[in-house]
Amino acid sequence: MRRFSWFNATSLTLGFAFLYLPMLILIIYSFNGGRNVAIWAGFSTKWYGELFRDQAFLDAAWVTLRVGLMSSTLATILGTMAAYVIVRGGRFKGRTVMSGMLYAPIVMPEVITGLSLLLLFIAIGLDRGLVTIVLAHTTFTMCFVSVVVSSRLVTFDQSLEEAALDLGCTPWDAFKSVTLPIIAPAVISGWLLAFTLSLDDLVLASFVSGPSSTTLPIKIFSAVRLGVSPKINALSTLMIAIVAIGVISASLINKRSVTKRLKDEQEAAAS
Repeated sequence: MRRFSWFNATSLTLGFAFLYLPMLILIIYSFNGGRNVAIWAGFSTKWYGELFRDQAFLDAAWVTLRVGLMSSTLATILGTMAAYVIVRGGRFKGRTVMSGMLYAPIVMPEVITGLSLLLLFIAIGLDRGLVTIVLAHTTFTMCFVSVVVSSRLVTFDQSLEEAALDLGCTPWDAFKSVTLPIIAPAVISGWLLAFTLSLDDLVLASFVSGPSSTTLPIKIFSAVRLGVSPKINALSTLMIAIVAIGVISASLINKRSVTKRLKDEQEAAAS
């Protein structure tokens, strides 16, 4: 086994610094008392207070929160269903095409996806607003949910489902009582990932949003074009905190699931 060398330590340090040093600087300057974001004028939390008194930002945050909750929930339901069909459906006709179309949004540029959805909504006469943003985010995030859930279903012991069916359960009862509780950590992780992606999206929302449905990333982008305000630093810090909490929660849930599964396997082997 290779030892951890100074070269590896230096490379790792530089890599983490490149990724997280700008975020750290942003967080520090969100507590800057001065209006100039590049000059430190003392510690202060007044910009957080200014942020919560800005009705435009609050309205955009409320729109973003509603879109995130609705789109991530829809994406989790549809993505879980698609993953179950692909993994458990066997070799049915069109399976390869379905898999390719399901995972296409992951590699497709968001500009193309946003423009395609915009043309679709115009063609069917659907006014741009909250509904169109939810549909766009659901389309984009359900493929990520499907990938997460599929990876768990592949390693799932199907003999547990077969045992439930032999004991008289219907396929739906077996899924609800056996499969879903076991894959629940993956489903929750997929929901958190979908919510984070929806919270962060700018490109899709800029195509399909309307005048009364401005999301927080769009509001931030518009405000930054006029000059960086200390309130933007405070808002970005809060968004970083929310995303970090989501990522840590998903990691803890996944770790707890793995630990519980290993413990159950050890108890089953011992008995």
